[in-house]
Amino acid sequence: MDGKTRIFIAAPNRLVRETLARMLRKYSSLDVAGSSSQIPVPAEEIAASQAEILLLAAGGALGLDPEFVRLTQEAAGEAKIILLGMGGDEESFFRSIKAGVAGYLSRDASAQEVIAGVLAVREGGAVCSGRLCRALFEYVARDTVAFPSASMQRSLGLTRREQQIVVQVAQGLTNKEIANHFCLAEQTIKNHLYRMMQKTGVSDRLSIVELCRTQGFVM
Repeated sequence: MDGKTRIFIAAPNRLVRETLARMLRKYSSLDVAGSSSQIPVPAEEIAASQAEILLLAAGGALGLDPEFVRLTQEAAGEAKIILLGMGGDEESFFRSIKAGVAGYLSRDASAQEVIAGVLAVREGGAVCSGRLCRALFEYVARDTVAFPSASMQRSLGLTRREQQIVVQVAQGLTNKEIANHFCLAEQTIKNHLYRMMQKTGVSDRLSIVELCRTQGFVM
């Protein structure tokens, strides 16, 4: 190895791939180790390149698909992923973060912002817009209000994940919306709710919420 950070570029559009490659090659500490038009990228291509960072310029509907992000993360292996050309949708941003991406740059990001993002991720950091960073702080703050309770687990037998689901139900979210929130399949949420009803002895999801409130669970 020559000490350079090896980067793999993935983008369906050839012009985008070539533009990114030219931009990155201007920096002596960066090396374009490979590129692909396939999305998700075959894992063997990324492995063969020995890339440390995967620059993924997908955007659009692909970038909003939790399954797409998950498959990309699996294919990337140890490589850190930076998504390029994304919209400002907070939900897709949160799903991408949960899937493990290290960077989330909007479609109007400048060349300097892309380079700065690559350098930040190389040093172990993460990158996103200031607005989305603020949204992430607020998201964590909301989740902290209903931090899983050890006493709730003792009294009702609800696990950490089940307590988190109770909070989502209390906020009026559907099973599908809860599944998207946690990057899980909708059937997985249904299975959780079924087990929760068995544990608590109630017959529906709203009754679980009311029971938890009577036990002092903050939502």
